[in-house]
Amino acid sequence: MTLLTSVWDFIRDNQDRFNDLLVSHVRLSVSALVIAVLMYVPLGVAFSRLDRIGSPAVGALSSLRVIPSLALVFIFVPWLGFGYRPALLALVLLAAPPIVLNTFAGMRNVDASVIEAAQGLGMNQAQVFTRIQLPLAFPVMLAGVRSASVEIVASATLASLIGVQTLGQYIFTGISLLDTTYLLAGGLPIVLLVLVVEIFFGGIERIATPATR
Repeated sequence: MTLLTSVWDFIRDNQDRFNDLLVSHVRLSVSALVIAVLMYVPLGVAFSRLDRIGSPAVGALSSLRVIPSLALVFIFVPWLGFGYRPALLALVLLAAPPIVLNTFAGMRNVDASVIEAAQGLGMNQAQVFTRIQLPLAFPVMLAGVRSASVEIVASATLASLIGVQTLGQYIFTGISLLDTTYLLAGGLPIVLLVLVVEIFFGGIERIATPATR
């Protein structure tokens, strides 16, 4: 309790600095997630309709999982320099595997007989997609977004290593100074952010799933 009290006192005594880092961390994470969803959901849908190259393309994107987050953060620095842009690009790429894979799987797993029945009722392709395929695939797609959001929020910590203001600055300062207070002042809020994201998307997923059955 004494350690947690010292962390709380540290945050309270440095409220403005803490708020700046927290807001910057959240802004970077939200920006990366929004861009990733806008890019990768349509890509996953497109791959699900391409029989020959869809599966190999998804497999290739899934291979990005083996690249460490730290490597992704640094890999664009030689071309984009330090700062916000390479960090944002790295986080967007980090979100590709779960979003594309789950979108692809969700669309492919829609029962063909359901689609045929909808077409038999006179629905065109757009109607089948928006009224049948998308609602049925939505929970699986949302699970991918949830996984990506957790990875983004956690990995945004590393953006501090290339000059971006995030809560990771407290963590790396604590490591360099061997100061537990700094470590926890950065680490605990990040854990809480991850839990909030997980609960938020998990709640949406639980609400959406019964409606699609």
